[in-house]
Amino acid sequence: MNATRRRLVAATGLALTGCAAGTRETSWKARQFHNQPAQSHQHQFLSDLWAQVAKETDGRLQVTVYPQNNNIPGSDPAALDMLQAGELEFFTLMGGILGRKVPVAEIQGMPFAFTSHAQVHQANDGALGEYIGRECAAKGIYRFQYGLLENGFRQISTVDRPVRTAEDLRGMKMRVPDGQMFRELFSALEAEPVTINIRELYEALKAKRVDAQENPLVITEVNRLYEVTKYVAVTNHMWSGFNLLGNLDFWTRLPAGVQDAVQRNVRKYVAMQRAYTDDLNRQLGDKLAARGLVFNNADVASFRRKLGGGFYQRWKNEFGPTAWGLLEREVGKLG
Repeated sequence: MNATRRRLVAATGLALTGCAAGTRETSWKARQFHNQPAQSHQHQFLSDLWAQVAKETDGRLQVTVYPQNNNIPGSDPAALDMLQAGELEFFTLMGGILGRKVPVAEIQGMPFAFTSHAQVHQANDGALGEYIGRECAAKGIYRFQYGLLENGFRQISTVDRPVRTAEDLRGMKMRVPDGQMFRELFSALEAEPVTINIRELYEALKAKRVDAQENPLVITEVNRLYEVTKYVAVTNHMWSGFNLLGNLDFWTRLPAGVQDAVQRNVRKYVAMQRAYTDDLNRQLGDKLAARGLVFNNADVASFRRKLGGGFYQRWKNEFGPTAWGLLEREVGKLG
């Protein structure tokens, strides 16, 4: 083959490769995992969000939403591994478990730090959230700045006896998610933290493998935990929500127009989800009481006394002065 012919074949091959690559990248199919049941409001809002993105991108980006992390073994921690490895494109996850990869994300659940939902979102939509986002990016994870879905302030529900003061937690087997701060908080309160994923929580309470669990009321409702617990202590001890996350490499390969459609709809649907969940949590006290749960306001001061300054100093050292300063800028001095 002469030189001219070789150049022609090479040029043709490059052109065909370019066309093929272009064809492959004109549309994308992706998966979104979350850990709640299909009947949860989170599932519906995520489904609506991605349906609107598909519409606005003329079907170029199509994301299928899978409840309960598509029932993969290992639940949230396993899905987080998949996201970081590029085996999953989108995921929602609370900061306490995201902290396995991005330690500073646990700051979102600092006990007794936030006093309102508005304060939480102001911090996480602002400088603190931007800082967490940079730390996520360093680990190959994209955090949507306005993608923090509401879950709510956490309350303690128990199987056999009420919790009125911190002393009532002594020796109690308390189910916690797989996050270090959860374990340290309840250890400091002299309970016995037991890590169980949300999918197995109902059966663990029913079989009395644990004495109690702590979650926002909306989680108690959607997972039917009112069927296997009796008492609810209103503590508001931690706030929790779900960070909307993406695999960073997948996200950066999307063209600007597609990214814009996603960002626009994330902000729109997450704002709607926050308002809906805030309202739902306010209503659920009466609804759950009508189902037989017995509510009491716990003596929160007794919890704070038991934590003391040492708990906060330990986590200040863990997070570092920058993150801690950004938190205290919003909530005031801690510890």
